[in-house]
Amino acid sequence: MKDPSRSSTSPSIISEDVIINGHSHEDDNPFAEYMWMENEEEFNRQANLLLKQFLFVAQIEEELWEEEFIERCFQEMLEEEEEHEWFIPARDLPQTMDQIQDQFNDLVISDSSSLEDLVVKSNLNPNAKEFVPGVKYLNI
Repeated sequence: MKDPSRSSTSPSIISEDVIINGHSHEDDNPFAEYMWMENEEEFNRQANLLLKQFLFVAQIEEELWEEEFIERCFQEMLEEEEEHEWFIPARDLPQTMDQIQDQFNDLVISDSSSLEDLVVKSNLNPNAKEFVPGVKYLNI
């Protein structure tokens, strides 16, 4: 929008509009637009400090996301365990000697003919030295 005080058809010259040699009369220093460079080191120091703070916050945020992810994984694992029936020693192990004897009696002892078949079909070396844990054998 135009200012009504300037709506006359003849151009008026106001002291604020005068520009001499490409600079307004308010610019006493011809290098005013480059004055920001005077504090460039301080600007860079502050920018580096802000960048470090941003990176620190980003690292903390990533660690929080990781912790949340791990927490969710544990929660899902616990829920999965609750859904399935797992071995519970107090419930699944026999409590009395009678129960242990019953389970022992339920074991099937194979007859000697099946043992002989197993020995005949074996790939083990019958002439091999007996293994003793912790003893090193040298091939001579």
